[in-house]
Amino acid sequence: MTARLELFAIPGLPMVQAGDDLPAMILAGLERAGQVLQDRDVVVIAQKIVSKAEGRTVDLADVVPSAEALKLAAEVGKDPRIVEVVLSDSVKVVRSRPNLMIMQHRLGFVMANAGVDQSNVAEADGRHRALLLPLDPDGSAEAIRSALAIHADVGVVISDSFGRPWRRGTAGVAIGAAGIPSVIDLRGQPDLFGRILEVSIIGFADEIAAAASLLQGQAAEAQPVVVVRGLTWHAPNLPVADVIRPPEEDLFQ
Repeated sequence: MTARLELFAIPGLPMVQAGDDLPAMILAGLERAGQVLQDRDVVVIAQKIVSKAEGRTVDLADVVPSAEALKLAAEVGKDPRIVEVVLSDSVKVVRSRPNLMIMQHRLGFVMANAGVDQSNVAEADGRHRALLLPLDPDGSAEAIRSALAIHADVGVVISDSFGRPWRRGTAGVAIGAAGIPSVIDLRGQPDLFGRILEVSIIGFADEIAAAASLLQGQAAEAQPVVVVRGLTWHAPNLPVADVIRPPEEDLFQ
């Protein structure tokens, strides 16, 4: 049982460019801060810098909107090129209204704009770009974890900010994970009074992402990597892809 947690952001990380070695940048940042990784640390990394390092940018000047994108753009009042990029990374428009598109991403996430983002994406040569989610966030998390494993047995979470049905505001959510259980199933275990739990499943990776988001921020904080220390778990490792709710269990779409 965890009685105390420590969270700290790695300061002074440079702006990430395509092809950058994120594990090396993380280790260099830790060294500058006088920190070292410990076994069972969980390194939470903002999706944006993972996508940047993987070159997941789209130059809007190269985007030709389809008829579907033009129609949806007129309905929601967005740049048709952005709408085309969103549609290209989605399998379904869940809901739309002026200035909002809720999409089912090709990976199964239900989120605004399929995670396509322009905030904190620097323009280059006057050209506007958009950033997509990593192709395989769980695979990205595992690659980073493997590179860090020579220093300590850590978990890795790739986090993003999602809105939530019925509640205003965004919260940190895990879109990729490695070295930890993304969920911990407590069904079949007793509660304090011996009653057997029947539906309790903890969103472990999401809770870690939400905690780290308090330090990462969502504007100009420039703290995209957070180390969470003090967690314990005994469940088997499970990637985020394996815990996306299947359509037959989805009561809200």
